[in-house]
Amino acid sequence: MNKRRLSSAFLVALLVSGGCTFLLSRKLKLRNTAVVTQEYVAAAAPLDAGEVLDASKLKQVQWPVSMPLVGAFVKPQDLVGRSLLYPLAAGAPILDRDLAIPGTGLTAKIPDGMRALALRSNEVVGVAGFLFPGSHVDVLVTYRSETDPEPATATVLQNVEVLAAGSQVQPSLDGKPSSVNVVTVLVTPNDAERVVLASTQGTIHFVLRNSGDHGTVQSLPVGLSQLIPGTGPVPVIAKRAARPAAIRRQPEIVETVIGDKQSGVSF
Repeated sequence: MNKRRLSSAFLVALLVSGGCTFLLSRKLKLRNTAVVTQEYVAAAAPLDAGEVLDASKLKQVQWPVSMPLVGAFVKPQDLVGRSLLYPLAAGAPILDRDLAIPGTGLTAKIPDGMRALALRSNEVVGVAGFLFPGSHVDVLVTYRSETDPEPATATVLQNVEVLAAGSQVQPSLDGKPSSVNVVTVLVTPNDAERVVLASTQGTIHFVLRNSGDHGTVQSLPVGLSQLIPGTGPVPVIAKRAARPAAIRRQPEIVETVIGDKQSGVSF
């Protein structure tokens, strides 16, 4: 009876040991076959070409080590401030080939056939710091001509997009205004020539537009005399020419001789 119990106990121990060995070997096998990954920086949302990257547009994704990515980035801070050359889908790892050369982020935002033109500004001319990248403005110039000493202001361009305010090429996340002394606008080559010429003749001003207003209006230059009546040039009154003095007519004398008598009559 004792031998029978001993055999049963031994059999149970053998089964338990075998089961534990099987489970342990399976667990070790799964651990050995697990995919080893590496973290890379990817797009947190769909990104368009020309976008300047910041922390809110980036995230970390796991990527198999067995499939290395050439030109990928491990640290998000290495991408902040860089601009994209091509659009990216959400979750796509960002590679060095997808980015513009550091320091040339503005270049990627200039469409074919357009030009970026920097114009000097100040706190007042720059709409008190409320000019942000993406704003639309009208460009005005105040000038004096050689033929007319009266100052005048004219609209040079309408509905011009602001590419950069100072060195800022993206709107501020907190929306706070910042004073800048240079504003970069997107213009055609012909408009660039007009603005450059205008800037040499007087002072450039920016007029901020509603972001949804893309219309244009016809306007004429406004002179000082139109702004403040009575301050224009004094009109010149032409003097009337003096009449020539009347020519005095000399009298005509008719003499009559009768015999030894002589008489004269004047007309």
